[in-house]
Amino acid sequence: MKNHFKKSRLLYGLYIFVYLPWFFILEACINETTPDVHILNRRIDEFIPFCEYFIIPYIFWVFYILGACIFMLFKATDKEFHQFGIILISGMSLCLFICMIYPNGVQLRPQHLPDNIFGTIVNYLYMSDTSTNVFPSIHVFNSLAVHISLIKCEAFKKHNYIKCFSLITCILICMSTLFLKQHCVIDVIGACGLMVILYVLVYVVNYKKAPEKQNETVSIH
Repeated sequence: MKNHFKKSRLLYGLYIFVYLPWFFILEACINETTPDVHILNRRIDEFIPFCEYFIIPYIFWVFYILGACIFMLFKATDKEFHQFGIILISGMSLCLFICMIYPNGVQLRPQHLPDNIFGTIVNYLYMSDTSTNVFPSIHVFNSLAVHISLIKCEAFKKHNYIKCFSLITCILICMSTLFLKQHCVIDVIGACGLMVILYVLVYVVNYKKAPEKQNETVSIH
């Protein structure tokens, strides 16, 4: 454990002191009463039924993200952890920045919630979280980022059952955003698109080769 853990990794955790104020200020400034908010839901969203039971994976998202952060902190290699931290921080920041320059929201929440424990929890969710600042979905983006980081982690190489659990959890969380009417299909597509772009930039592009090619070009001339 000592070989994998470095105090510098904890610096990534300081981002929470940037994200939370940024998020809550955005929620206060852009809400249902804000003029010129772009409503993103379309007719396709009407075909997705409301299901209060999806509040379980929706809330489990917190433990999924937190658990992944703790695991990566102690078990990931330096490269794996830095990629994990960079893709999460850059993705969440871009989501909030997009909401700043493009105020958006959805109008999908049902007028009446089921009279059971799950419906009660959903009601608390609706009261604490606005239906604005939804594109791209941070819930979806973070779930995708965590799953990809976990399955690429060397410590999980031989643990296929954990990879399977992570995949199922990721899918259920993404579905929960739609079935709870917290997000619309466009929000999910936006999060997936953002994930693809950042995946290429973080995991695919080999930045070490760039200086070498530049030196070769200079030497030729």
